[in-house]
Amino acid sequence: MRMRGHNEQLVIGIDPGLAATGWGIITSGDNYFRHVAHGTIRTSAHCPVGERLSQIYHQMREVVQRYQPQRAGVESLYFARNVTSAIPVAQARGIILLLLNEHAVACAEYPPQIIKRMITDDGRASKSQVREMVGTMLEGTALPAMSAHAVDAIAAAICHCNSVPRFA
Repeated sequence: MRMRGHNEQLVIGIDPGLAATGWGIITSGDNYFRHVAHGTIRTSAHCPVGERLSQIYHQMREVVQRYQPQRAGVESLYFARNVTSAIPVAQARGIILLLLNEHAVACAEYPPQIIKRMITDDGRASKSQVREMVGTMLEGTALPAMSAHAVDAIAAAICHCNSVPRFA
């Protein structure tokens, strides 16, 4: 990993989910964002919930320990359609928030509509619109190979950078 400049901060964005948790790490400078790393943690529906949460926790811990982000933007719950499906997402969010707290990563949560508005100026933007704008903001990053969950995570990181005063 390259050395960060004086005004840069390493920020992780997380799109939590029990089946798939996306993460993306960017550096944030005075007038730019740079892609550092991204990934998607996938768990099997055939495994018990506790085992799946453990997999998410341990894999996210490896990411946080490796990159040591200073700040985090986490997508919060959105349950307009199905409250029952929100429960597993809430469980995944809980262990992620615990992990970030254990590693003293300053964290804020953002609803999907706020992230979309921050990225595209439209709180109802489609996944493809978010992908396109994230690609524009991160010049030279190959987004087509990136999962939708990782793109959403990077969008959460960018949203956090634009929402929280630097070095807060």
